[in-house]
Amino acid sequence: MRKRFALAATIVFFVFVIAYLSVRRGAEEDQPVNQIVSVRVARAERKTLAAEVAALGTISARVQAVVSARTSGQIKRMRLLKNAFIRQGDVIAVLDVRDLLAQRAEAAAALEEARLNLRNLSVGSIPQADLQTERELRDARAELQNARALYERRRVLYEQGGIALKDVEAAQLALTTAENRLRVAERTAELRARAINPTDRAAAQARVKQAEERLASLDAQISYATVRAPISGIVTDQYQFQGEYASPGSRLVAIADVSSVIVKTQFPDTVADELGAGDVATVQPLDLPGETLSGPVSLVSRSSDPNSRTVEVWVTLRNDGGRLRIGSAARVTVTAQRANDAVVVPLSAITFTTGSFDQGTVMIVDQQQIAHEIKVTVGIRTSSLAEIKSGLQGGELIVVEGNYALPDGTKVKIEKDET
Repeated sequence: MRKRFALAATIVFFVFVIAYLSVRRGAEEDQPVNQIVSVRVARAERKTLAAEVAALGTISARVQAVVSARTSGQIKRMRLLKNAFIRQGDVIAVLDVRDLLAQRAEAAAALEEARLNLRNLSVGSIPQADLQTERELRDARAELQNARALYERRRVLYEQGGIALKDVEAAQLALTTAENRLRVAERTAELRARAINPTDRAAAQARVKQAEERLASLDAQISYATVRAPISGIVTDQYQFQGEYASPGSRLVAIADVSSVIVKTQFPDTVADELGAGDVATVQPLDLPGETLSGPVSLVSRSSDPNSRTVEVWVTLRNDGGRLRIGSAARVTVTAQRANDAVVVPLSAITFTTGSFDQGTVMIVDQQQIAHEIKVTVGIRTSSLAEIKSGLQGGELIVVEGNYALPDGTKVKIEKDET
């Protein structure tokens, strides 16, 4: 019985000891521990910050033209022009237009015939009738002149008492009759002149105009047989060659003025809103490694691609020596935003709290090396820096490494940058 009692007492003792040790260990774990966290820091500085964006673009000629044939014919003369430099007005090709020359001769003859017909209608369509009318007018004028002279003589004789009154009256009647006959003859001539069909005259005039237009059209087509360069530049492509048949609208050559080029690229519409004509852009041609050029933005499109939400932007560059190749690629970099005298911190110092990346927190270290959490508003961002629009004044010591999930009020140890 005693052995059993002693064994039970021993077991109870050990259980009590184990429980005591567990409670004490839990109490010790609940006690706060002054842990020191190692961090790296940087100063919030005031300086100018510019956000640059880059996109891939294509180099294009500033001025280019595709020369096409404007009439049909076999290419009678055309040398090999690809990669050749030609000046404005130089002959590119000469077409064989002998059929057009034959048509022109026929059209010139048709015009002469139409003009002759119109001239005959103007003189009169019935020459015999015109002669008779003219003779009647002459006879009527002569008869009137004689009747007037006879009347004047008889009137004078009657006043002198040499003849009777009836003779004067007879002469006066003859004068009146002659005047009436002249009026009838003049009216007849007028009516006969009008009797020429006005429709015939209009038709003759229309035929003359049609023949003139036909001749002018053939002259224009014949002039198109000599194809000249509309601009000065390099022939980048030649589509047809001597001996081939050219039809109206068929392309002959493509000419590009490469003295200056345009780099065409696409930027997001949110970036394009910050750009304007005259802004300076940096261009790096991919086929010229290490080459960096700069030029002004010459165009920001007013329309946006609804699918990619991008806007076309043009950058104009000088191309002295023709080193930039048309159609090659180039990297275009522009400054989208700029802030002067801004509070700037490393981007790694910010813990963003919103999806728009405009709100966040930073950890600053005071003189007692205690870290404190500060809410900030973020402005311009680059690949490594960010503008702080509110929350900092500049000069603060900012945690840039070790700030993730760092509790507010933590004691920190600043590690020196070995570099």
